[in-house]
Amino acid sequence: MSMIIERLDSEETALSWKKAFEQHKIVRPDSFYEQCLHENRIGLRVTLLVYLDGGKLAGCAHLKFESDYLYFKSQGIPEINDVNIFPEFRRRGIGNQLIEEFESIAAYNAYDSIGIGMGLHKEFGAAQRIYCKRGYVPDGNGVMYEHREVSEGETVQVNDDLLLYFVKELGVPGT
Repeated sequence: MSMIIERLDSEETALSWKKAFEQHKIVRPDSFYEQCLHENRIGLRVTLLVYLDGGKLAGCAHLKFESDYLYFKSQGIPEINDVNIFPEFRRRGIGNQLIEEFESIAAYNAYDSIGIGMGLHKEFGAAQRIYCKRGYVPDGNGVMYEHREVSEGETVQVNDDLLLYFVKELGVPGT
């Protein structure tokens, strides 16, 4: 399997990404794609798209240098965000490869650590295992819902906005 990872850098790439999301029933407003492209161009975000043999888009993810999650933002921790590997391409190491790329980018940009928000329902089970195996540990701030702390006794909906955030210390290159 030949894997090509490309950075979002053009309107054409954004349009093909949007079409692939639509084919997989992942709905985002047009403004999302425009914002991602803009943030890539000005250096606030790195969006990587993974293509397999024949140029078929298999998934994508983002590295946000300024997280929407307040703890990461206040600590200067870049966040791996919105990892989407299409179902027919899962279990091929694509997610792992994206995470490795983002860890390298963060280290290259002199960050000491990197973070990720992890969904808590079963659909995220494989990703949860990958992150733990890669050395990510909870940030110690508990469960968040829509970027705010869930208090003891509070009731929230279990969906993609219910997250536990994890961090990984990045090693010094060459050690």
